Amino acid sequence: MPYKSLSHLPESVREQLPKHAQEIYRGAYNSAWDEYNHDEERAHRVAWAAVKHKYEKNEQTGMWEEKGN
Repeated sequence: MPYKSLSHLPESVREQLPKHAQEIYRGAYNSAWDEYNHDEERAHRVAWAAVKHKYEKNEQTGMWEEKGN
């Protein structure tokens, strides 16, 4: 089901991603949820792909950082 707010995102997403990345995730997930007829697994894949377009995981720190920083 679509996420009404960032606080409703899965705990793993909230713990791993900075706020802006969470907003990207939520928007992409909710859009994909509608577009792909409520296919939850696909919506999560789309959401992570959207985050990875702008953010990358720092392998040394394990933190997600905006690309180009």
